[in-house]
Amino acid sequence: MSAPTPPPGYGPQDSNQPGQYGQQPGQYGQPEQYGQPGQYGQPEQPGYGQQPQYGQQPGYGQPPAQYGQQAGQYGQPAQAQYGQQPGYPQAYGQQPYGYGAPTGALAEWPLRVGGALIDSVLVSVPYFLGLMLGRSVHSSLLVIFALVALGLGIWNVVVRQGQTGQTLGKTVVKIKLVDGSTGQPVGPGKALLRQLTHILDSAACYVGYLWPLWDEKKQTFADKINDTLVIKL
Repeated sequence: MSAPTPPPGYGPQDSNQPGQYGQQPGQYGQPEQYGQPGQYGQPEQPGYGQQPQYGQQPGYGQPPAQYGQQAGQYGQPAQAQYGQQPGYPQAYGQQPYGYGAPTGALAEWPLRVGGALIDSVLVSVPYFLGLMLGRSVHSSLLVIFALVALGLGIWNVVVRQGQTGQTLGKTVVKIKLVDGSTGQPVGPGKALLRQLTHILDSAACYVGYLWPLWDEKKQTFADKINDTLVIKL
């Protein structure tokens, strides 16, 4: 009997003939040449799982500065540490004057009287000038100069003292009115209220004005009511 003829693709055949099993280009699982670009395991572009190693890809895994060396890292901020930022007071208890309770020495009673006398003269001069001109020239001049004296007194005692802590008289004798809690100027509103409460200092033979002579904080009644202090500069 003759041997059966093998089916196409089996047996020794010419390897150059196309269409043989396992040698046709583009067959499933057997591309033209193993290892060519685009083949399984060797893609033309980096495939999944074959990207550059972690830490070697530009920008990924390698930040400009290592952990702990970047500006702004926890514990290593780019700015100065808390308590060392520019503009802050040096430390609690070492704050410059103007923060917290006042630290200047309290003004003695003679200095306060001297400042008050200068302020009184400043207001009295235009008033008495108007009084003399009103009698000799015209009575309307008295009203005009009286208004000038009143405006000057309000500006000096309320506005100027409220904003800076000093009237013109206090500036001359180098003393200053401050808030007893903050050490800051009291403001025009509180300066006006303090001036009004001086009425209590005038009561009972002006004993309120004399109170700083023996008071521990050298305060008048108006100072105690408004929590104000007069300190030396």
